[in-house]
Amino acid sequence: MNIIITGASRGIAYQTVLKLLQNTDNQLISISRNKVGLAQLQEEATSLGFADRLFIFEGDITEENPSFIKAIQSQFDQIDILINNAALLVNLPFEKTNLVEWRKIFEINIFGVVKITQAFLPLMGKNLNQKSHIVNIGSMGGFQGSSKFAGLSAYSSSKAALANLTECLAEELKERNIAVNCLALGAVQTEMLKEAFPDYQAPTSSQEMAKFIANFSTKGHQYQNGKIIPISISTP
Repeated sequence: MNIIITGASRGIAYQTVLKLLQNTDNQLISISRNKVGLAQLQEEATSLGFADRLFIFEGDITEENPSFIKAIQSQFDQIDILINNAALLVNLPFEKTNLVEWRKIFEINIFGVVKITQAFLPLMGKNLNQKSHIVNIGSMGGFQGSSKFAGLSAYSSSKAALANLTECLAEELKERNIAVNCLALGAVQTEMLKEAFPDYQAPTSSQEMAKFIANFSTKGHQYQNGKIIPISISTP
């Protein structure tokens, strides 16, 4: 399968790429603006013998016309799975946030997802024997009724929008052989979380979550579509 994943230079997505590459049937198209992180991913994949099935594209999903979109469109005629993982998290009290910060978060967490999804939709749903799958990586912060972290009003709002977008796309694309789901992740120990909450220790590692995401991305759409699925070991 041809699998695209954004924000692949670190954290959960980095580990998800390595996990998915363990299946020799998979080719991973990894996108990130972090050149150093992508180089590290390439090096590790090479050491594991996966280099020939890993395709690296450096670029920013918030750019107007990122060059990697045309490059991928010209190199691949079919996309089986799209994992929209790239995100920005800022820990700041609501009263101290401004619209510049809100726009930056929504540019990555929502508008970037819209852009990437629209760009690659024409390449999805082509395999009549198996549905394509769009997996949006959401957050418990955007899951209605869940407890919230203080300081994450903008981030959580963007993830709530992503959850709603997932439900809308699932309805629109259900006749096009494409399933769309959203995984609302609880706290995971990643670089992004550590930057926002230096003293907090999450109960789940990025490797553990990557294993779940890799499995769900390749199999979950056989049973679910249009679902916002909470993935958290904490209660509430």
